[in-house]
Amino acid sequence: MRKLAIYGKGGIGKSTTTSNLSAALSMLGLKVMQIGCDPKADSTKNLMGGNFIPTVLEVMNKKGDNITLEDIVFEGFNGVLCVEAGGPTPGVGCAGRGIIAAFEKLAELNAFEVYQPDIVIYDVLGDVVCGGFSMPIRNGYADEVYIVTSGEMMSMYAASNISTAVNQFKNRGYASLKGLILNAKNVENEYELVQKLATEINSTIYHYIPRDKVVQLSENDGKTVIEKESSCEMANVYLELAKKIIA
Repeated sequence: MRKLAIYGKGGIGKSTTTSNLSAALSMLGLKVMQIGCDPKADSTKNLMGGNFIPTVLEVMNKKGDNITLEDIVFEGFNGVLCVEAGGPTPGVGCAGRGIIAAFEKLAELNAFEVYQPDIVIYDVLGDVVCGGFSMPIRNGYADEVYIVTSGEMMSMYAASNISTAVNQFKNRGYASLKGLILNAKNVENEYELVQKLATEINSTIYHYIPRDKVVQLSENDGKTVIEKESSCEMANVYLELAKKIIA
């Protein structure tokens, strides 16, 4: 079982990239589980026809200890298994603690043993890499980390901070950074800017995703590009990313 964590600043297109990657991997014949680690709980909605699924925290709050895997794991497009950790009511509690609680519940219910996915992908908000948000890159949850960034300054700043955090945990034998996924925003000299960042953090641009309106059009329908326009060039971009990862 491969375990990946995909980080990035909020709004950078991290969840869009992750859900398209999950869909692409499933089309290549792998059993995929995607776990959203963002209090917005919107990581998997484009794999679920645009619908928000109940989060682990919501179900725990309603049912206490009397919950089953069927309450928190949902099958989406092409059999992708979808989970949302969820978070507390805004202004109350800590979102990071919510992720920790969700991970502990999945482990308690033996989710990976029951579903036996080939690949688990954690989709993690990377504005702050502390507490629960750092869980996927420590304690053996993920083996590989990919950072989604654009050439925008704050996105690259977040990517640099995430890289620092990954390297801190790598020294303890945890996950390692595999590279940057450049999700283009059509910033001037964007590729060169991100290439410079990659050099500075001793990494590489692992994959380039061009900007294309078909991504937004697909999301408007609550779908990934892989589902809505499987024969288009953008679908091939995500499929190539999936092939790189499983090569």
